Amino acid sequence: MSPPPPPLGRARKRDAQLFDPALCDTELVDVRTQFAQGRWARARALLVGTGDDWDRRGHRVVVLAETPAATAWAREWLLAEPDSADAATLLACATVFTALRHKGTPEAADEACRRAAGLLPADPTPWLGLLMLSGSFGTEEEFSRHFDQVRARHREHHHAHHLMVARLAERTPATGQDPLHEVYDFAAWAAEESPADSPLAVLPVIAHAERYRVLAAAQGRTNPGAAAEHWSGRRARTVLRSAFDWWLEWEREDHPRNRVDLNFLAHAKLCEGRSAEAAALFHRIGAHATPAPWSYPDRDPHKAFLAARSVALGTA
Repeated sequence: MSPPPPPLGRARKRDAQLFDPALCDTELVDVRTQFAQGRWARARALLVGTGDDWDRRGHRVVVLAETPAATAWAREWLLAEPDSADAATLLACATVFTALRHKGTPEAADEACRRAAGLLPADPTPWLGLLMLSGSFGTEEEFSRHFDQVRARHREHHHAHHLMVARLAERTPATGQDPLHEVYDFAAWAAEESPADSPLAVLPVIAHAERYRVLAAAQGRTNPGAAAEHWSGRRARTVLRSAFDWWLEWEREDHPRNRVDLNFLAHAKLCEGRSAEAAALFHRIGAHATPAPWSYPDRDPHKAFLAARSVALGTA
């Protein structure tokens, strides 16, 4: 069991850091600042040092790729080192974000990702880029194929599984509260296929949150009571208890995206009406909030997170 959570600290000062995609990777935060100024040498050293920790590599590449002028600086790096798989992968993901912002073409992003994939075939990160790209511009078949390519290189890829769950949750919204929906089956399967200490143990909770997002949008249910109803079924209670027990036993602080899971789990615990358990999670989250799922359904994530945290900690 985890030790008691540390004090939350000076909340107002830390609130300014909310929703930083770097999460708790302080080394990445420092490197990102320099990379945004065109100094890519530190980014080079960071990615070399990350090695084949694929979840961490994907997290760091995505965060760097989202920075302003990432395409220009990554291209400059690639010109200096034409055979660098790190530079090519960073450029590829930066090109994906350019396309997602509708400032570049999906074709250019696709080509960049495939070039990067050829330089380091074992790396799932270029395929993660293609997965993000096909989520907006591709077909269902392309999205599934790119997910399979990621999973073939890293079976427990955290970011890719979250993207797949979000996509599956959007299928057949008219079926409503269907406990047999395919998104639940996929999440349960992925969790069961993973080692005991894998963060994918929390994936069934992610599936319930993503499905709620879809149902709320389809049926216009934006009241708090709808959330409580969604989390009151037997399956919801089972997966929540299982995920919370997993966190108590394993608490993968070493995982680069663990705060993503904690935000989803805290949100779900509040929806379930278990504020004491949510409070423990909020202490662990600290200032590292994530837009999802606090933005569900159609809410301001900053206001929703602060309100939820106040309720859980009894400071409302």
